[in-house]
Amino acid sequence: MKLPLDTGLAAELDAHPEFTQPPPPCPEGVPLGDHLRGLASILLAGFGQSFADRLPPDSKYTVKDYTVPVKDGEITVRAMTPTSSDERATYPVLVWYHGGGWVVGDRTMDDNHFRVLSVALQLTIVNVDYRLAPEFQFPTAHEDCFAALKWVVNHAGELKASLSKGFLVGGDSAGGNLAAVMALQARDDPFFSATPLTGQYLREPVALHPEAAPEKYKAVLRSYEENADAPLLNKEGMYAYFAMYNGPPADVRLSPVLATSHAGLPPAYFQCMECDPLRDEGLLYERLLRESGCTTKLILHRGCSHATHYFFPHIAASAKIIGEAQVGLEWLLSFTKSA
Repeated sequence: MKLPLDTGLAAELDAHPEFTQPPPPCPEGVPLGDHLRGLASILLAGFGQSFADRLPPDSKYTVKDYTVPVKDGEITVRAMTPTSSDERATYPVLVWYHGGGWVVGDRTMDDNHFRVLSVALQLTIVNVDYRLAPEFQFPTAHEDCFAALKWVVNHAGELKASLSKGFLVGGDSAGGNLAAVMALQARDDPFFSATPLTGQYLREPVALHPEAAPEKYKAVLRSYEENADAPLLNKEGMYAYFAMYNGPPADVRLSPVLATSHAGLPPAYFQCMECDPLRDEGLLYERLLRESGCTTKLILHRGCSHATHYFFPHIAASAKIIGEAQVGLEWLLSFTKSA
């Protein structure tokens, strides 16, 4: 089946066949996770570089790494905070979970983009470097991310964060899964009763393991087959990520579509890609939230494959994805603007 790819994306794929070829085999003696992360860092380098000429002056923001204790270890989070002549100034906060199939990616992945957004939106951004598979399998990433979310509440003052001005979670792909699950868990945990989440930003999220798809939804879940051979992320690649993270398909943490209830969740902003195996579960999750009374907004990017903006940030379709990201965050922050 020929995919209706955006013309700019199709041209880049034709010019760069390395993005559509299987990855080179893992060298003997090199751990698989390290091999995949090394390849990803090369292919994704252009995304950070694309913001280099847009970075605000260093005087406009601060960047600091913090160590967060988690079960059986510790992780690092990176906080970007706007600066102000008023030392008492506080800001809304976004807690971000990077993409990469729970296997690749780190806190540097969106670094330059977030420096721009932090200043533009006057927003503290906490980027969570959760532990990765296959070294740390399910549910490590989810547990790390929830620990980091609680850490933000306990350290809001240090982060110059005012949770009443906005307390958002967000993520891309596997990070979108993590953000969606954090919203569900925070809703149900008394720890957050005084500081509830106020919004969730879910970009091309993993919302349902295909092997756990309920019969009643199968008619609308066509994208794994329609986009089985999609560039940048195909069906085989997504199954490989699931295998490395090694979680039960029907566990709500892998498949938030299966949550008993989606009521009581904060407003949700979705970006889904037309030519993406994950497209339909994102569309379904938005529908379930909306039908449960959650305020939602959905953007479907026609002709785009999964992670188009990360691999080819300079094309027009990517500029639209990146631009709509800022629009979506502004929309989520509008719900608490008067706080």
